[in-house]
Amino acid sequence: MATYVVLIDWTQQGVSTFQDSLDRYEAAQGRFAKLGVTFKDAYWTLGSHDLVAILDAPDGETLAAALLILSAQGNLRTTTLRAFNPDEMRSVIAKTE
Repeated sequence: MATYVVLIDWTQQGVSTFQDSLDRYEAAQGRFAKLGVTFKDAYWTLGSHDLVAILDAPDGETLAAALLILSAQGNLRTTTLRAFNPDEMRSVIAKTE
């Protein structure tokens, strides 16, 4: 399972209905689970992004599908970063030798 950091920004539609943010998050958890994508953590943030989510997904294509389903609702835009834990990074470094 790969880990991803997803930076989330509300659209104007999303911010105008910010009161529904927790309900949308809980609904996304259920939809994502059907695809094998799980939320490890989610944070509502101050600064450059409105939310940060840490997700596990079987692969990038599955995560992309989940985020497209979510983004199609018009409430948010996402930026995705692939995250490597220490063991995964050791494997990456080993491939350079």
